[in-house]
Amino acid sequence: MTAVKIIKVLGTSTESWEDAAHEAVREASKTVDDISGIEIRDHTAEVEDGSISTYKATVEVAFPVREEEQ
Repeated sequence: MTAVKIIKVLGTSTESWEDAAHEAVREASKTVDDISGIEIRDHTAEVEDGSISTYKATVEVAFPVREEEQ
């Protein structure tokens, strides 16, 4: 049985929610090894002058927990 840890990461983009989710995974993968899946939990956006200026995606990132070597 494999234990899995889940962290929440916020990605942002000026293009789309999909790009924001990709950005969250890119950033998480800089410090987390072996990401096995994600779940997009929330989509939000900042609005300026009546238009969306920043897309935001809150993503749960799952990865296996490794046992420490003794």
